[in-house]
Amino acid sequence: MDAPVRVETERLVLRPPAAEDRAAWTAFLADARAARFIGGVQGRHGAWRNLAMMIGSWELDGYGMFSVIEKASGRWIGRIGPWHPEGWPGPEVGWALDPRFRGRGYATEGAGASIDWARDRLGWRRVIHLIHPDNAPSLALARRLGSVPLAGYDTSVVGADQPLLVYGQDLVAGDG
Repeated sequence: MDAPVRVETERLVLRPPAAEDRAAWTAFLADARAARFIGGVQGRHGAWRNLAMMIGSWELDGYGMFSVIEKASGRWIGRIGPWHPEGWPGPEVGWALDPRFRGRGYATEGAGASIDWARDRLGWRRVIHLIHPDNAPSLALARRLGSVPLAGYDTSVVGADQPLLVYGQDLVAGDG
């Protein structure tokens, strides 16, 4: 049997979402600042569906967004990772952190590790990031990761009622 998926960075543990994340996940999606660019505030039922969708991605595809755990505290602080839902414009690495943990470099650390994992374990050769034009921190993060604006992607399939920009990059073995 394969060992459980676990990616460790200097300050983070990235692991598949689990039932134990439910309370933190629910509180996260109830926070207007946290949920602003990822579909908006969700109540308890919406948060359950969102968590179930992420767990389901792991079950159906063998990968999905990771739960992000801060090593120093053991706290769940957000979700980061690869996913490619049915009909999505491309394989994406996305990120969303609890606002209390932003500005510490965790998103850069976790997203970089997720991109490396997707390249090395999933064989991805390209990655995209779907970002709202008003989300300046995520646009800056995409650039720090080496991604650039891409044209020609149909984001209408995402079902968002807001505009989205597509950033992305080609992945080369050994790069990160």
